[in-house]
Amino acid sequence: MSTIEHQGREHSHGHRHGHHAHHDRAHLDWVELAPLLTRQAETQSPLYAEAAAWLAALAPAPAVRRVLDIGSGPGVVTALLAEAFPGAEVVAVDASPELLALAQERADARGLGGRVTTLRAELPAAFAELGTADLIWASHSLHHIGDQRAALASFAEVLNPGGVIALAEGGLPARHLPWNAGVGRPGLEARIDAASADWFGEMRAALPDSKEEIDDWAGLLADAGLTPSGTRSFLSDLPAPLPDVVREQIVAYYERQRSGLAECLADDDRAALDRLLDPADPLSLHRRPDLFLLAARTVHTARRPV
Repeated sequence: MSTIEHQGREHSHGHRHGHHAHHDRAHLDWVELAPLLTRQAETQSPLYAEAAAWLAALAPAPAVRRVLDIGSGPGVVTALLAEAFPGAEVVAVDASPELLALAQERADARGLGGRVTTLRAELPAAFAELGTADLIWASHSLHHIGDQRAALASFAEVLNPGGVIALAEGGLPARHLPWNAGVGRPGLEARIDAASADWFGEMRAALPDSKEEIDDWAGLLADAGLTPSGTRSFLSDLPAPLPDVVREQIVAYYERQRSGLAECLADDDRAALDRLLDPADPLSLHRRPDLFLLAARTVHTARRPV
């Protein structure tokens, strides 16, 4: 299990290849995804830094001695949490040793290595290995566990009295193009969203012990014995014209969508994606001046009673 730490569910689609796609929806190659995960998280670092500052107000930094970043991926948010909680040990938790190595490398490069550690753990099997924490951050990682209700109960047990859990789940899909982008039919991104939603449902259904739940995160947190302590959404708003590094990240994202969702899209939408990805096309993502990034990430929090 690794975080998405980026634009919602978008990372997940690149590993559906040919006729094997329907049989492997829950198995993602996180190492292959690492560069995209890193670029997406770095692009949205201001959003996550704002969320970390909000958490530092909910869980006063001096009282937070140990933080768990569940599904840390390459550790972009791990480092931000370490900066927001300067007196805490921050543990990057992930199933991928390669991603954990990147997380440690990032922390070391920022002078945080003395307080950032890593733990290789595959959840839900490894809950007992986590130890206790004053703050748990789980960004788009809970939905990779089949029984989310049981996972939240386990997280509640990990929290120290007064500790806070923060779930980054939901928000709004990212937008990059005008509704009428001049390539194919208007509304391409909405149709990609619909295909993505279908993929996500099938991925969830294929997880071990998968159970269908309404995404009432406050209710699920309360059912786990926690006291909901607030929900906020954080905006990433990068208008046109974009810097090259953001443009490159968006191109990489659409390349994943083209390869991962091709079988779910109409022929004309696949043709539109081909044009958007063609550097020679004047309306391609590589060249168009109106490319932007607008996304919202929602964080749900709850506290363990003292």
